[in-house]
Amino acid sequence: MFRDECELHVRGGRGGDGAVSFRREKFAPFGGPDGGTGGDGGSVVLCANASVNSLLRVGRRPLYEAENGCAGGPRNRSGAKGADRVVEVPVGTQIHDVERGHLLRDLVRDGDRCVVAAGGRGGRGNKSFASAVQQAPRRAESGGEGEQRRIRLELKLIAEVGLVGLPNAGKSTFLATVSQATPKIADYPFTTLAPEVGIAAVGDSETLVVADLPGLIEGAAGGAGLGHRFLKHVERCAVLLHLIDVSAEASVPPLEALRVVEGELAGYSPALAARPRLLVATKCEDEAAEECARQLEREALRPVARISAVAGTGVAELLAAALRLVRA
Repeated sequence: MFRDECELHVRGGRGGDGAVSFRREKFAPFGGPDGGTGGDGGSVVLCANASVNSLLRVGRRPLYEAENGCAGGPRNRSGAKGADRVVEVPVGTQIHDVERGHLLRDLVRDGDRCVVAAGGRGGRGNKSFASAVQQAPRRAESGGEGEQRRIRLELKLIAEVGLVGLPNAGKSTFLATVSQATPKIADYPFTTLAPEVGIAAVGDSETLVVADLPGLIEGAAGGAGLGHRFLKHVERCAVLLHLIDVSAEASVPPLEALRVVEGELAGYSPALAARPRLLVATKCEDEAAEECARQLEREALRPVARISAVAGTGVAELLAAALRLVRA
């Protein structure tokens, strides 16, 4: 199951208290202060991990706490630092402060880390308060409280190639053909309700990260259907493949399919509308479909690639063209 948003409460560990202690030895019954400093509290840290692909597991826990620091001890012994709580999230996770409403960090690379709740400082022991005037202080500091806040995590998938199009345009079939991904494939709309990502081999040594994104409908830029939950993932893709069903069974005429998707991309973001993309006629398996693709090419005033994911025709050439755009 896929989840691309969640809200968490995070709390850093409390710092350990400083110690009040005096050195007591056989020949020094009234030794000076030797109370140690408490250890710092642990921090809550979010770490991007490429092997994690959803916020589902992270979102199941409402609270993440780090360990408290240990108290200081006699003989100037400092308390141990509390252990950090490291939470692994998918690459592409954005971290927002709920109360202030601003973006804290965007974890776009594997291994990126962000401290979202710092641990409290350990309190100083009485040794730290000794002076020429106050040679035997009997006071120490308490450990500081750890930082706490509410954060909202939002996942925006990072892929080199994003597949866009109306429902049932053949996106899932294409992804299953070019990669080891196993998206749901059926003959009814909205079989894909969450993004699927696969790695497609191009030639002998190149690969492309391809994302199958839920189908657009008219009004998506305003939130209709899967709306913004779909379009935010498209923002991360370097190149888009706009798949259009040109078969006789297509539920929407190809020109109308082109108009709807182009309009929704432009309505969501001008930058998204300008993203490099290729027009792809899918299910192009007979002369009628080929004629439909030619008409689409004339009306769109740009080249239209023809593929049949089921038969495998045109797929290798399309991936090579997408790779050239990605590397450009």
